[in-house]
Amino acid sequence: MTNIILLGPPGAGKGTQARRLVEERGMVHLSTGDMLREARTSGTEMGRKVAEVMDRGDLVTDEIVIGLIEEKLAGENARGFIFDGFPRTLAQADALGALLKRSGNRLDAVIEMRVDDEALVERISGRFTCGQCGEVYHDKTRPTKAEGVCDECGSTDLRRRADDNAESLKTRLMEYYKKTSPLIGYYYHAGDLFTVDGLAEIDQVAKAIANVLDQAKSS
Repeated sequence: MTNIILLGPPGAGKGTQARRLVEERGMVHLSTGDMLREARTSGTEMGRKVAEVMDRGDLVTDEIVIGLIEEKLAGENARGFIFDGFPRTLAQADALGALLKRSGNRLDAVIEMRVDDEALVERISGRFTCGQCGEVYHDKTRPTKAEGVCDECGSTDLRRRADDNAESLKTRLMEYYKKTSPLIGYYYHAGDLFTVDGLAEIDQVAKAIANVLDQAKSS
């Protein structure tokens, strides 16, 4: 089993690479947002807690997120887990490390998908996704073959995030660098950090990540 964290600012391509790892290596993608949405409608005790917090408009606590991750680690039969969107802070990194140790797991690699901010703004401003299958497209670099139709599933439900614009992205980048970038030093010191070029072609990024995973697996 190989467990990894994908680090990178909004638009770095973490979701795209996570989907490839799920398909090619049988790993489980643990996206904080997806877990919260799933828990809210699950009917479980933890799900009710999530729903209550979100309905109040409050932020979900670290303890709840760790609880959701713990349920996934215990319940999924996987060849590894991809943590995406968690941890975001040093306190969360400590909590995740303690959980992995407690559950008999370990963290094999933290992969930083490094990007250039200006190039990232251009990438994000033209990005849109399929609302049905999640495939990601771009106005310039990867348009759909037929206008308004997803290449993968044929859906016409193509969407753009309201905050996928230059001004919003600058705010999101500042939030990322302020809160999450300290994790780079944290995991570098632990010897777990690897860096790939997040703005390379998708296949090149995938190959770089595969090399990291193979290296981590053999160590």
